[in-house]
Amino acid sequence: MRAWLAAHAGGFGAALERIAFAPLGSALNALVIGIALSLPVGLYLLVSNLQAASHQLTAAPQISAFMALDANRAEIAQIEARLKQTPQIAAYRLVPREQALAELKKSSGLTDVIDGLPQNPLPDAFVIDAADPSPTALEALRDEIRQWPRVAHVQLDAQWARRLDAGLRFSRMVAAILGTLLGIALVAVTFNTIRLQVLTRREEIEVIKLIGATDAFIQRPFLYFGALQGLAGGAVAWLIVSAGAYLANRSLGELSHVYASLLQLNALTPGDSLALLLTPASLGWFGAWLSVSRHLALIER
Repeated sequence: MRAWLAAHAGGFGAALERIAFAPLGSALNALVIGIALSLPVGLYLLVSNLQAASHQLTAAPQISAFMALDANRAEIAQIEARLKQTPQIAAYRLVPREQALAELKKSSGLTDVIDGLPQNPLPDAFVIDAADPSPTALEALRDEIRQWPRVAHVQLDAQWARRLDAGLRFSRMVAAILGTLLGIALVAVTFNTIRLQVLTRREEIEVIKLIGATDAFIQRPFLYFGALQGLAGGAVAWLIVSAGAYLANRSLGELSHVYASLLQLNALTPGDSLALLLTPASLGWFGAWLSVSRHLALIER
């Protein structure tokens, strides 16, 4: 066990020496990898925040049923009786046209304009909570209520949010595809970097193989180098995304004062941060393994 740990410690130390030997090149490689990785990670973070916000908005989807403008109290009472008898409806409330007009005056600030209208243009309306919040059930209930007499219009209030959620799922897929492509690019960059290192040390590798060095012994410094390069790139990407989220939250803080609502972009979770560090490190290790294995096989020919 001690010999195994000592061998890995030696390989890790050799990888650090190679990084220290060319600090500028190593730093530039990490910067390029970090900038590339920050693009899909930043998109993932933005989509995650928007998706969480859309789920909060659509936690209790409602249906609004607007009566005809000339509907009388008896007709409204008939619709209310049908709402009570419909098992798909969990709850409902009536918003009289007078109350709706008063709320419009309060929220719009157009009191003088509204007072100048010859009559109330708003209808009586029912705000309905469905027992089953699934999209299929909501749409079926909306279509049923739309057929009732004296119901002029039925609106599914959460429909726009479902469209937003579909768009966000598409954005997640785009982020996953972009991340996959950049992961392949990371493997290719590491492969090429290790290839150059193996070629510059070809004679040294041939000598130590003649004196009994195993392939595992030769590979370890290159594998650790690839992993450290990927890890450094992941750390740069984490810094870029975290700094971007911090700067965005400063701007959103100003908007929060304007709209009197808390607007904040959540940072990467500890799990996401760990994945951002370990994934490029693993890809760097894999790219280095592919490169050094291939070139060791060529040297043995």
